[in-house]
Amino acid sequence: MTAADKVTSIRLYLAPVFFIVYLLPRFNLPPALEEVFFSRGQGWTVPVLWVLFVVSELTDMLDGAIARRSKMVSDFGKLFDPFADVLVRVTYFLCFVVDGILPAALLLLVLYREFAIQFVRNLMLKKGVVMGARWAGKVKSVVYMVAGALALLASSISRLGVEGILFPLFRGAAVAAFALSVILALASFGDYVSVYRKAEGPGHAP
Repeated sequence: MTAADKVTSIRLYLAPVFFIVYLLPRFNLPPALEEVFFSRGQGWTVPVLWVLFVVSELTDMLDGAIARRSKMVSDFGKLFDPFADVLVRVTYFLCFVVDGILPAALLLLVLYREFAIQFVRNLMLKKGVVMGARWAGKVKSVVYMVAGALALLASSISRLGVEGILFPLFRGAAVAAFALSVILALASFGDYVSVYRKAEGPGHAP
Protein backbone atom coordinates (compact mmCIF):
# COMPACT_ATOMS: atom_id res chain seq x y z
CA MET A 1 0.00 0.00 0.00
CA THR A 2 1.19 3.51 -0.83
CA ALA A 3 1.14 6.37 1.68
CA ALA A 4 -2.13 7.58 0.13
CA ASP A 5 -3.69 4.12 0.50
CA LYS A 6 -2.71 4.05 4.17
CA VAL A 7 -4.49 7.38 4.68
CA THR A 8 -7.52 5.96 2.89
CA SER A 9 -7.52 2.91 5.17
CA ILE A 10 -8.07 5.17 8.20
CA ARG A 11 -11.69 5.54 7.10
CA LEU A 12 -12.16 1.78 7.29
CA TYR A 13 -11.27 1.86 10.99
CA LEU A 14 -13.24 5.01 11.82
CA ALA A 15 -16.51 3.81 10.25
CA PRO A 16 -17.32 1.06 12.83
CA VAL A 17 -16.13 3.32 15.67
CA PHE A 18 -18.58 6.01 14.54
CA PHE A 19 -21.35 3.40 14.39
CA ILE A 20 -20.65 2.14 17.92
CA VAL A 21 -20.37 5.59 19.51
CA TYR A 22 -23.44 6.92 17.73
CA LEU A 23 -25.71 4.03 18.62
CA LEU A 24 -24.21 3.26 22.03
CA PRO A 25 -27.17 4.92 23.82
CA ARG A 26 -29.45 2.39 22.11
CA PHE A 27 -27.46 -0.65 23.25
CA ASN A 28 -28.79 -2.66 26.18
CA LEU A 29 -25.78 -2.06 28.38
CA PRO A 30 -25.44 -3.57 31.85
CA PRO A 31 -26.43 -1.07 34.56
CA ALA A 32 -22.79 -0.59 35.62
CA LEU A 33 -21.71 0.35 32.10
CA GLU A 34 -24.81 2.49 31.63
CA GLU A 35 -23.74 4.45 34.69
CA VAL A 36 -20.19 4.83 33.41
CA PHE A 37 -21.13 6.05 29.94
CA PHE A 38 -24.34 7.97 30.48
CA SER A 39 -24.50 9.09 34.10
CA ARG A 40 -24.26 12.65 32.79
CA GLY A 41 -26.21 12.16 29.58
CA GLN A 42 -25.17 11.70 25.95
CA GLY A 43 -23.36 15.01 25.59
CA TRP A 44 -19.89 13.43 25.54
CA THR A 45 -20.72 11.59 22.31
CA VAL A 46 -21.10 14.88 20.40
CA PRO A 47 -17.42 15.96 20.27
CA VAL A 48 -16.31 12.36 19.72
CA LEU A 49 -18.64 11.95 16.74
CA TRP A 50 -17.54 15.26 15.25
CA VAL A 51 -13.87 14.30 15.51
CA LEU A 52 -14.58 10.97 13.79
CA PHE A 53 -16.64 12.68 11.09
CA VAL A 54 -14.11 15.45 10.39
CA VAL A 55 -11.11 13.11 10.34
CA SER A 56 -12.94 10.77 7.95
CA GLU A 57 -13.72 13.60 5.55
CA LEU A 58 -10.22 15.07 5.81
CA THR A 59 -8.63 11.75 4.89
CA ASP A 60 -10.84 11.73 1.79
CA MET A 61 -9.23 15.00 0.68
CA LEU A 62 -5.71 14.14 1.81
CA ASP A 63 -5.30 10.74 0.17
CA GLY A 64 -5.87 12.08 -3.32
CA ALA A 65 -3.53 15.03 -2.73
CA ILE A 66 -0.81 12.72 -1.40
CA ALA A 67 -1.18 10.34 -4.34
CA ARG A 68 -0.91 13.16 -6.89
CA ARG A 69 2.01 14.87 -5.15
CA SER A 70 3.99 11.65 -4.81
CA LYS A 71 2.94 10.59 -8.32
CA MET A 72 1.83 7.24 -6.96
CA VAL A 73 -1.70 7.04 -8.35
CA SER A 74 -2.36 3.30 -8.59
CA ASP A 75 -5.14 1.11 -9.94
CA PHE A 76 -5.58 -0.22 -6.40
CA GLY A 77 -6.01 3.31 -5.06
CA LYS A 78 -8.55 4.16 -7.75
CA LEU A 79 -10.77 1.38 -6.41
CA PHE A 80 -9.83 1.53 -2.73
CA ASP A 81 -10.63 5.24 -2.30
CA PRO A 82 -14.28 5.10 -3.51
CA PHE A 83 -14.77 1.86 -1.58
CA ALA A 84 -13.66 3.53 1.66
CA ASP A 85 -15.83 6.57 0.87
CA VAL A 86 -18.93 4.45 0.43
CA LEU A 87 -18.23 2.39 3.54
CA VAL A 88 -17.86 5.35 5.89
CA ARG A 89 -20.71 7.41 4.42
CA VAL A 90 -23.20 4.57 4.31
CA THR A 91 -22.26 3.91 7.94
CA TYR A 92 -23.14 7.36 9.17
CA PHE A 93 -26.18 7.66 6.92
CA LEU A 94 -27.44 4.40 8.45
CA CYS A 95 -26.96 5.89 11.92
CA PHE A 96 -28.96 8.96 10.95
CA VAL A 97 -31.74 6.78 9.51
CA VAL A 98 -31.93 4.74 12.73
CA ASP A 99 -32.12 8.02 14.65
CA GLY A 100 -35.04 9.22 12.53
CA ILE A 101 -33.14 12.14 11.02
CA LEU A 102 -32.87 10.87 7.43
CA PRO A 103 -35.48 8.82 5.52
CA ALA A 104 -34.72 5.15 4.93
CA ALA A 105 -36.03 5.28 1.33
CA LEU A 106 -33.25 7.66 0.29
CA LEU A 107 -30.61 5.47 1.89
CA LEU A 108 -32.00 2.50 -0.01
CA LEU A 109 -31.57 4.41 -3.29
CA VAL A 110 -27.98 5.19 -2.32
CA LEU A 111 -27.30 1.51 -1.65
CA TYR A 112 -28.88 0.48 -4.97
CA ARG A 113 -26.69 3.02 -6.77
CA GLU A 114 -23.50 1.92 -5.04
CA PHE A 115 -24.11 -1.77 -5.79
CA ALA A 116 -24.87 -0.87 -9.42
CA ILE A 117 -21.64 1.16 -9.69
CA GLN A 118 -19.70 -1.79 -8.30
CA PHE A 119 -21.24 -4.02 -10.97
CA VAL A 120 -20.21 -1.60 -13.73
CA ARG A 121 -16.68 -1.36 -12.30
CA ASN A 122 -16.44 -5.16 -12.36
CA LEU A 123 -17.50 -5.19 -16.01
CA MET A 124 -14.82 -2.63 -16.79
CA LEU A 125 -12.21 -4.70 -14.94
CA LYS A 126 -12.98 -7.62 -17.25
CA LYS A 127 -11.86 -5.33 -20.07
CA GLY A 128 -8.68 -4.45 -18.20
CA VAL A 129 -9.90 -0.92 -17.41
CA VAL A 130 -9.84 0.40 -13.83
CA MET A 131 -12.59 2.97 -13.45
CA GLY A 132 -11.80 5.46 -10.70
CA ALA A 133 -13.95 8.28 -9.37
CA ARG A 134 -15.51 10.49 -12.06
CA TRP A 135 -16.24 14.23 -11.78
CA ALA A 136 -19.96 13.61 -11.24
CA GLY A 137 -19.16 11.15 -8.46
CA LYS A 138 -16.85 13.69 -6.82
CA VAL A 139 -19.59 16.34 -6.82
CA LYS A 140 -21.95 13.79 -5.31
CA SER A 141 -19.41 13.05 -2.59
CA VAL A 142 -19.24 16.72 -1.61
CA VAL A 143 -23.01 16.87 -1.24
CA TYR A 144 -22.92 13.60 0.74
CA MET A 145 -20.50 15.32 3.12
CA VAL A 146 -22.77 18.39 3.46
CA ALA A 147 -25.80 16.18 4.12
CA GLY A 148 -23.83 14.22 6.72
CA ALA A 149 -22.66 17.39 8.47
CA LEU A 150 -26.19 18.82 8.62
CA ALA A 151 -27.59 15.53 9.95
CA LEU A 152 -24.85 15.38 12.58
CA LEU A 153 -25.67 18.96 13.59
CA ALA A 154 -29.31 17.97 14.08
CA SER A 155 -28.25 14.92 16.08
CA SER A 156 -25.83 16.98 18.19
CA ILE A 157 -28.55 19.51 19.06
CA SER A 158 -30.83 16.68 20.15
CA ARG A 159 -28.13 14.99 22.25
CA LEU A 160 -27.27 18.25 23.98
CA GLY A 161 -30.93 18.85 24.81
CA VAL A 162 -31.17 22.27 23.15
CA GLU A 163 -33.55 21.39 20.33
CA GLY A 164 -36.03 24.26 20.10
CA ILE A 165 -36.45 25.39 16.50
CA LEU A 166 -32.90 24.38 15.56
CA PHE A 167 -33.48 20.62 15.39
CA PRO A 168 -36.27 20.67 12.76
CA LEU A 169 -34.37 23.38 10.87
CA PHE A 170 -31.16 21.36 10.55
CA ARG A 171 -33.05 18.10 10.06
CA GLY A 172 -34.99 19.61 7.15
CA ALA A 173 -31.78 20.97 5.64
CA ALA A 174 -30.13 17.55 6.03
CA VAL A 175 -33.01 15.77 4.30
CA ALA A 176 -32.96 18.31 1.44
CA ALA A 177 -29.19 17.93 0.99
CA PHE A 178 -29.47 14.14 1.18
CA ALA A 179 -32.22 14.14 -1.46
CA LEU A 180 -30.03 16.30 -3.70
CA SER A 181 -27.10 13.95 -3.17
CA VAL A 182 -29.27 11.00 -4.23
CA ILE A 183 -30.25 12.83 -7.44
CA LEU A 184 -26.59 13.56 -8.14
CA ALA A 185 -25.67 9.96 -7.32
CA LEU A 186 -28.15 8.64 -9.86
CA ALA A 187 -26.92 11.16 -12.44
CA SER A 188 -23.31 10.08 -11.81
CA PHE A 189 -24.37 6.47 -12.34
CA GLY A 190 -25.53 7.48 -15.81
CA ASP A 191 -22.08 8.96 -16.39
CA TYR A 192 -20.40 5.68 -15.38
CA VAL A 193 -22.71 3.73 -17.68
CA SER A 194 -21.87 6.04 -20.59
CA VAL A 195 -18.15 5.39 -20.00
CA TYR A 196 -18.80 1.66 -20.02
CA ARG A 197 -20.76 1.87 -23.28
CA LYS A 198 -17.93 3.77 -24.92
CA ALA A 199 -15.54 1.06 -23.75
CA GLU A 200 -17.82 -1.53 -25.33
CA GLY A 201 -17.27 0.12 -28.68
CA PRO A 202 -19.66 0.68 -31.60
CA GLY A 203 -19.82 -2.98 -32.44
CA HIS A 204 -21.63 -3.87 -29.23
CA ALA A 205 -25.27 -3.45 -28.41
CA PRO A 206 -26.00 -0.95 -25.58
